[in-house]
Amino acid sequence: MTRTVAALRRLDPATAALAVSREADDAWTLEFLRVLESRVRTRPLERLMATWDLSAAATGRVFGVSRQAVAKWRGSGVPDDRAVALADLAAATDVLERYVRLDRIPAVVRRKADMLDGRSLLELAEAGRYDDVRRGAVTMLDLRRVAP
Repeated sequence: MTRTVAALRRLDPATAALAVSREADDAWTLEFLRVLESRVRTRPLERLMATWDLSAAATGRVFGVSRQAVAKWRGSGVPDDRAVALADLAAATDVLERYVRLDRIPAVVRRKADMLDGRSLLELAEAGRYDDVRRGAVTMLDLRRVAP
């Protein structure tokens, strides 16, 4: 296996990805990608921005700060007074990643839902209702609501 990985590392990433995806079915490749992305994205703010497809300006709106503040946070970390908010958003992201295809999460967080009083998860986040975002993600994706 190590020799195979070493051979892949000699390729450019696009060629290596094509080689891996040719050897497995789509389900395996998507799961491989999910696991790989979870290992690479260890920083919660970066993960939130990437998964929800948020710019620095949009992330600033979520936390009520400027895009410049977000840029600073990306280098030095999120301040302690925002830790609970980020933890709630990270928990919502955990739920979304478990039940929604990664490429569909940006649309899901922007979709208005009746169970969220006609708002989207992103709108709740921008309103500072981080706990409601976490609970809303769980409620939206609670498969027990679906009759067998």
